[in-house]
Amino acid sequence: MLGIQKRLSNIFYIILGLPSTAMGFALSIQIAVLSWILRTKYNLEIDQIGIVWAAGPIAGILGQPIIGLISDKAWFWGGRRKPFIIIGGILAALMIFALPNIDKISNFFGIASIMAVAITVALTLDLSINISFNPTRSIIADVTPDGQPRTKGYTWMQSISNLFGSGAYLMGALIGNYFLIYAGVFIVLIFSIGPLLFIEEPRVLAASASGDDAKGASAKGKTVEKAAAAPTQWGELFKLYFAHGFSWLGIQTMFVYMFAFLEQKLPAMNGMPEADRNMRLGQMIGWSFFILNAVGAIWPAFLLEPMSKKLGRVRTHAMMVAIMALGYFGIVLFASSAIMLYSMMCVLTLGWAAVVSLPFAIMSEKVDKSRMGFFMGIFNLSVVLPQLIASSLIGTIIKNAGDKGIIFIISGVSLAISAALWLFVSEKNKA
Repeated sequence: MLGIQKRLSNIFYIILGLPSTAMGFALSIQIAVLSWILRTKYNLEIDQIGIVWAAGPIAGILGQPIIGLISDKAWFWGGRRKPFIIIGGILAALMIFALPNIDKISNFFGIASIMAVAITVALTLDLSINISFNPTRSIIADVTPDGQPRTKGYTWMQSISNLFGSGAYLMGALIGNYFLIYAGVFIVLIFSIGPLLFIEEPRVLAASASGDDAKGASAKGKTVEKAAAAPTQWGELFKLYFAHGFSWLGIQTMFVYMFAFLEQKLPAMNGMPEADRNMRLGQMIGWSFFILNAVGAIWPAFLLEPMSKKLGRVRTHAMMVAIMALGYFGIVLFASSAIMLYSMMCVLTLGWAAVVSLPFAIMSEKVDKSRMGFFMGIFNLSVVLPQLIASSLIGTIIKNAGDKGIIFIISGVSLAISAALWLFVSEKNKA
C-alpha cells in the first residue's frame, strides 16, 4: 500500500475520485450529445429520443445491483472493484466512439432502422457506465473509514468529477460536439484505468466499524477484518430512495428534453438556417451544462462538506435540493434570453452538487459495509427508475404540450417534493 493511501492524503483522494470522474465524463458526453445528435443528424422526434434514453435506465435496473453483488464477492485482476471499472471503461469508450457513427454501423450490418442501432448503442453505453459507476463509488467506501473521511472521499470525488464534466461541456460549446466525442474516448480510458495502479483494495471488507477504529486500521495499512455488524436500516433506506428518486425525476427531465425548451422559448433560435440553428442549439446546451458542472464543482468540497459538519448531511442536502427547485421555476419565469438561462443554471448548481455527492455518504452509513456494492446497486434504482419515467411517460406529455415550459415545471415540482421527503430521513451524527 502506498504511503498516500495509508495517510489518506489529499493526493490520494484526488486519485480515488478519478475513476468515477471517467464515468462522469462519459455521462456528460451522453447528456451533451445524445439528444442533440439524434435530433440534428438522425431527425428523431421528441418521443423517439425519449425511447432511446429509456434504454439506459433499463440497463441500470439490472446492471448495477448485479455488478454490485458480484463485486462484493469477487476477487480477480488484483481487486474486487478494479476489474469492473476496467471493463466498463473500455466499453464506455467504444460506445462513445460509436455515437456519431450510428448510420455507418447501421449500413455496415445492413440494419434499416437507425433507431434500433441508436437504442443498442445507448443501451450499451449506459450499461457500460453502470458497470463502472457502482464499483467506482463502492471503492471509496471500501478504502475510507466511516464519518468525515468518507464524506470527504465522496465530496472530493464529485468536485473533481464536476470539474472535468464542466470541461466536457466547455469543449462541446467552444470546439464542437464531435471534438468532445473523440477526445472523450481517450479521457475515459485513461481516467478509468490509470488511477487503479495507485489504489490497493482491502481483501476482506469490514461489516462495520467505528470511524476511529477504521481510521486507525487504515493508518496502519490494515483492513478491519471483523467488527460488530450493524444491521441495515431498511426503513431509512426506503425514505432515502424515494427522496432521491424525485430529485432524479426532475434532473433527468432537464437532461433529456432541455433542447425542446430552447427550440421554442429562445427567440434567438428563430429564423436561423437549419445548420446554424443546430450548431447554436448544441452550443447553448453545452454552455448550460458547463455552468452546471463548473460552478457545481466548487460546492462539494468547499461548501457542502463544511455545512455538513455544522448542520448534518441530511439538512444540508434538503436545503440545496429546495434551492434547485426554485432555480427550475426561475427558468420558467425568467429564461427568455441566453443570459437569464445561464443565470438560472448557476442557481441549479447548488442542488446538483449535493445530489451527486451527499446521498452516497448518507446511504453508506445505513447499510452493512461488507455488502456495499450490492447496496450501491440497489441505491441506483432510485436514479434509473425515475430516468425511465422521464424518458417514457414524461416524453409523451412534453411532446403533446404546447408550452415546453412544462419541462421545467415538472423538474421544479419534482425537486420540491424531494426536498420535503429528505426531511424525513434521520441522521444521528453530523458529518
